[in-house]
Amino acid sequence: MRLARIALLSLLPLLAAPPAFAQETETFDPIGFELELAAVEEPVKRLAMVETAIAALEQMPDPDPEIYFDLSALRLEILQEAGETAAAAAAAEGLADFAIRMSAVLDRNPLPYLDLAADLYGEAGAYREALRVLDTQIAYRRNGGQAGQVLAELLNRKAEIARLRGDTAAAEEFAGQANFAIMSMRMNKRSNLEGGFSAVDVFYATDRARTGNTDPADFYGYGRGDLEYGVVTVTIPDTHVPGAIETPSIWKLEFGPSPAKHVMVQKVDPMQANAYFARMNSELEARERKEIVVFIHGFNTRFDAAAKRAAQLAYDMDYRGVPVLYSWPSAGQTVRYVADTAVVRLSGRRLSMFLEDLRDRSGADTIHIVAHSMGNRALTDALELMALRNSVTEGNDPVFGQVFFAAPDVDAGLFKEMMKTIHPLAERLTLYTSENDWALVASKKLHGNAPRAGQGGDSVTTDELFDTIDMSDLGEDMLAHTYFADDSSALADIVSLIWRNPPPGVRCGMTETVTEAGETAWKYRKGGCFDKMMIGMISHLWSKSEITREDISALISELVTDEAAASEIEGRLDTYIAPEGQGAN
Repeated sequence: MRLARIALLSLLPLLAAPPAFAQETETFDPIGFELELAAVEEPVKRLAMVETAIAALEQMPDPDPEIYFDLSALRLEILQEAGETAAAAAAAEGLADFAIRMSAVLDRNPLPYLDLAADLYGEAGAYREALRVLDTQIAYRRNGGQAGQVLAELLNRKAEIARLRGDTAAAEEFAGQANFAIMSMRMNKRSNLEGGFSAVDVFYATDRARTGNTDPADFYGYGRGDLEYGVVTVTIPDTHVPGAIETPSIWKLEFGPSPAKHVMVQKVDPMQANAYFARMNSELEARERKEIVVFIHGFNTRFDAAAKRAAQLAYDMDYRGVPVLYSWPSAGQTVRYVADTAVVRLSGRRLSMFLEDLRDRSGADTIHIVAHSMGNRALTDALELMALRNSVTEGNDPVFGQVFFAAPDVDAGLFKEMMKTIHPLAERLTLYTSENDWALVASKKLHGNAPRAGQGGDSVTTDELFDTIDMSDLGEDMLAHTYFADDSSALADIVSLIWRNPPPGVRCGMTETVTEAGETAWKYRKGGCFDKMMIGMISHLWSKSEITREDISALISELVTDEAAASEIEGRLDTYIAPEGQGAN
C-alpha cells in the first residue's frame, strides 16, 4: 500500500543516518524532516540533507512517489536559491519527466517544471537542452489535444533560442510554425467539439497569490495573496469512475491530458465581487435546488487539485445546487506541513467574511459546508468568528444547513469548546473521524500527544452538539486526503444528509458504539448499504419537495433489478422521508 511505509519517528542526528529515516523499519517522517531542515540555514548543508533523504528513499523497496517528488522539488528550490542554474534546470526537467512517467499514481502537473527548465537552460546558455525541453512540452500539449495560441507561444520561444544560438534558418522555421499554429486555430475554431466530457463550473474564493502563469493548472500558487473570487471550469470525462480523479497514464500510452479521458482544470476566470455574486445568483435561479455546497480542502493540496476534487464531488453527487471552493494557500507538498499551519488560520479570518458574503449576496436558500483535514482549522475559526460577530445563540435560525468536519486536524478539546459557540449556526454538525490518517497521527505527536478531533478509535471525540461518525473502515489512503471523497459510501452519507437530514441511527451502514467515556458515537461499516444505488436514487429525488412511499416504490421498480438491493433501498428511503427522520440535531 502506498502509505504503509510512512510513520512518525524521533529525529535522528544530522546526517548520521538519512534524516528522519529509521533503517530497521524503512520509514520516513515528512513533518520531522521539515522541522529538521528548517533548523539548517546553509544551502550546502540543506542540499546534502535533501539529497541524502532522496537517496535513502530510492533504496526503499516501495518508495512513496509523492514524497519522492516533493523532496526533489525541495532540492530544486535549494539549487535555485544557491544560484546553481544548470543543476536547477536539470532538476526541473527531471521533475517534469517523473510527473509524466508516474502520472497514473501522482497528480503533479509537469508543465510548470518544463517551463522553468527551459528558462533555466536558456539562462545557463544550454540552448540545445532548452530546445529539447520545449519540444517535450509541445509534444505533451499536442497529445492532450491543445493547439493554437499556447503552441504558438512555445514555438516562438524556440525561435528566440535559435536566434541566441545564431541559427537564423531554424529561428525562421520555428517562427513560421508559430504563425501556422495561430492561422489553424482561427480557421478551425472547434472549441470543445471533440466531446466525450462534461464541464463543471466551480465558483471559488481564494487567498492564494497568482503565479503569473496563465496555464489554468498553475494559475494560483501557495504564496499569500488577497482574497480573490472567480469561476474555475473542470472537465469530467464521460468514462469517469465515481470517486476517481482520472489522470494520464504512460502505461496506456497517454502522454498528455485530454478532457475526454481525464479530469482537467480547463479554465480559471477571476472576477470582481459584484460580477461574481451576480453570476452566482443567476446560476442559482436556474437550479432545481437553490443551495450551495462549499468545499474547503486540507493539508498538502494545490489549487488545481482542490478544484478537481470539488468538481468531482459535485459531479458524483449529481448535485443540483452550486458547488463552491474555498482554497487557502497550502503548499501542496508532504514536506510542507508546518508551512501549511502557518497560513491556514489567517485564511480562517478571510473565510469568515466570505461565508457572510455568501449568506448575504449569493441568493442561496441553504448553504452546506464540507471541510477536510487542516482546512477545518480555517473553518472552525471562521464559524466561531461569525457566531461571535453576529451574537448567535441557541434558538436562532441556523445560517447553514449541513456542516461536515472530515478528519479535522484540530485539537480535540478545542474542537469541543468551539462547538458550543458554533452549534447554533448549523442545522446539523457531523464529525467524520478515522484511525488511519497519518497526518493526524503526526499532528498529535507534534502537539505534545494532544488528541486531534479527527482521530477515530475508542477515545473518539464526542458531544451531544454534533454527530460523531468513525469512518476508519474506508481505508488508509490518508496522505492524499481523499478517503471521504473516494469511497462512494461516505459520499452517500453526505448526499443523504444534504437531501433530507436523517439522524445517524437511520442512515446506511451506521452502527451505534459506546466510547471509553460511555458516550454514544457511530461507526460506519463498509458495505453496509448499496451506496452507489442510494446516490442514484437520491439523485432522481433531489428536486421533489413532497415525496411519498409510492414515489419511491415506483422509482425502485423502474431502476433497480436486484431484489435484495431493492428491498434494502426502499426500506432505507422510507425511513429517510419519515417525519422522525427529519429532525435537526
